[in-house]
Amino acid sequence: MSQKTAIITGASRGLGKDMALNLAKDGVNIIFSYHTNVTQANEVVAEIENLGQNAIAFPFDATDFNSGQEFIAKATKYLTEKNGSPNFDYLINNAGTGTFNLISDTTEDQFNNMMNIHLKSVYFLTQAALPYLNDSGRIINISSGLARFSLPGMSAYAIMKAGIEAFTRYLAKELGTRKITANTIAPGAIATDFAGGANRDKEKAAVIAGITALGRVGEAEDIGGIVAFLCSEKAGWINGQRIEVSGGMLV
Repeated sequence: MSQKTAIITGASRGLGKDMALNLAKDGVNIIFSYHTNVTQANEVVAEIENLGQNAIAFPFDATDFNSGQEFIAKATKYLTEKNGSPNFDYLINNAGTGTFNLISDTTEDQFNNMMNIHLKSVYFLTQAALPYLNDSGRIINISSGLARFSLPGMSAYAIMKAGIEAFTRYLAKELGTRKITANTIAPGAIATDFAGGANRDKEKAAVIAGITALGRVGEAEDIGGIVAFLCSEKAGWINGQRIEVSGGMLV
């Protein structure tokens, strides 16, 4: 049985890194993107290779339409050279960042930045990848708990994530004839570098713990295993779903 390959955006740190490592532990080869930190990306490549899997990283700027097209082109060229085929099995759209602005203070540039990173780039990178995604493959998009509950200052970000949830349902509908599933994972508050590492702040983490049923802020390690599960044969009948992974935040 040939090994599977996953393409993951934004896997040089945080949630994406944990997704990549969990998939590698399941015997999946990894192609991932990084934004600017090539040293960090190479460290993740080495970790994946130490797990016995092939890995390579290419740059990708989610604010730039052409960058997404180039990333897929580089990934498929690499796969052709490595395997004799450009095809792969799993697409995980994870890359992103946050912004904090009340609606009254949000500028057009800030809104457009969130739209380009979290909505436009995901839509068109996925479009570019679809011809190479194997039938019976998987697409996993990353949303946010903020698409369900509302916290002041996160409107532009949350609107785009809500759009991703709708996009995922349409992917599931349109790709059903190819037996490709599409699902969304919506993390709650996670203590990573996201949005400047705000969730690592002790006072904020205490507030999050107080509104979370399991009583703590999330960690990157809480997310990667869910992605690996959705890519496994065990999850083949899950399709078009939004799965919140938040420890019961604001239930």
